[in-house]
Amino acid sequence: MIASNIFRWIGSLFTDLLFTPFHWLRLSVAHADFGWWISNAVNWGFLVVLLCLFAYWMGQTLKFKREGTEDKA
Repeated sequence: MIASNIFRWIGSLFTDLLFTPFHWLRLSVAHADFGWWISNAVNWGFLVVLLCLFAYWMGQTLKFKREGTEDKA
């Protein structure tokens, strides 16, 4: 009984709280002329974060390669 309540709470958390912005986005895109920009803003945000993290990772890799410590355990 407790496990059932936990899974119901998790389902309620996602459907009622965490997916609310996506529900709003779906409704606003259906009634707006600029829907492509709104719907892809999330994707562009993720892409910017990914590119920043990739640049940081490559910078750290280059730093360790110059120091000669990239393969030492």
